[in-house]
Amino acid sequence: MAKILCVLYPDPESGYPPKYARDSIPEITSYANGQTAPTPHDLGFTPGALVGCVSGELGLRAYLEGLGHELIVTSDKDGANSEFEKHLPDAEIVISQPFWPAYLTAERIAKAPRLKLAVTAGIGSDHVDLDAAAKAGITVAEVTGSNSISVAEHVVMTVLALVRNYLPSHEIAVRGGWNIADAVSRSYDVEGMHFGTIAAGRIGLAVLRRLKPFGLHLHYTDPHRLPHETEQELGLTYHPDAASLVEAVDIVNLQMPLYPSTQDFFNDAMFARMRRGSYLINTARGRLVDRDALVRAVESGKVAGYAGDVWYPQPAPANHPWRTMPYNGMTPHISGTSLSGQARYAAGTLEILQSYFEQRPIRDEYMIVAGGALAGTGAKSYKLD
Repeated sequence: MAKILCVLYPDPESGYPPKYARDSIPEITSYANGQTAPTPHDLGFTPGALVGCVSGELGLRAYLEGLGHELIVTSDKDGANSEFEKHLPDAEIVISQPFWPAYLTAERIAKAPRLKLAVTAGIGSDHVDLDAAAKAGITVAEVTGSNSISVAEHVVMTVLALVRNYLPSHEIAVRGGWNIADAVSRSYDVEGMHFGTIAAGRIGLAVLRRLKPFGLHLHYTDPHRLPHETEQELGLTYHPDAASLVEAVDIVNLQMPLYPSTQDFFNDAMFARMRRGSYLINTARGRLVDRDALVRAVESGKVAGYAGDVWYPQPAPANHPWRTMPYNGMTPHISGTSLSGQARYAAGTLEILQSYFEQRPIRDEYMIVAGGALAGTGAKSYKLD
């Protein structure tokens, strides 16, 4: 019998929902790059249900207990006395989401002699010390592609919300006001602006495709240049590095992975290169941006607005300065955990577990670490220390 330790975010404050705003969600069978959506057998939940929180359990309980395994689901993940720490030494599998990550550090891995598989329910496994996992012989897998479009849609939404000054305008209406001049004094059209994405992988490219009809000039930088046909199709301008890109655009989108060399990538020096009144969007990782340098850039007017869906640590403390700095469009890490996205990454988590217990290969595109080294998507996205 295996112990599976699953860390999910807490239930809604009003209680687990008895019903939903919609009766169903569209069925997505494949992604833009041709990859098929997850295909587990015996799905243990109804697509469109809230499975990403503790009571939702990713729909895994019936499957795992049917095999005689033990499933522990908790949101208590931080500190020496947490439920996560209590159960970790006996866990064979750990499941976590990027939105409420259980940080699987080298110290924690050393306390988990039975751990064989770490699964990210979603995209992005930097909350796992990949080097320590590789040395310990732990397999790391994630549900690659499952919520890429969810995140891309969030980026488009926040671009428009910032540039059109939507959030302050909405607050005026909520308060009973009709202060049109106040609302539009920071409102612009995105048409004709220059938009650049740093990293043009699945999410970055999806963002560019969705913004093309808005009449923006589109820019990108990426270690792997896109095909010439794609550049022509979208009218893309390629930049050899991030520094040259930020000097040329009005809106910067961060989609790059986090590893030691990219921590605090956006610091005072990088902000100094940006055009005055630029906007910065970050749905990648909070530690890509120097916390206090961003506050200084916003307060000085160098950055006209920041929409971040990611923080460090997560959840962020109540006194985190990004919560109260002016002109922010911050959200708790929600971009990839829409009910639609949850349906795919929960199904993908089940697919990974079924492959593991049935001793079948886990899909290569789901693999991050295997056999003591980076593998699959991990070999293309991460670096070991």
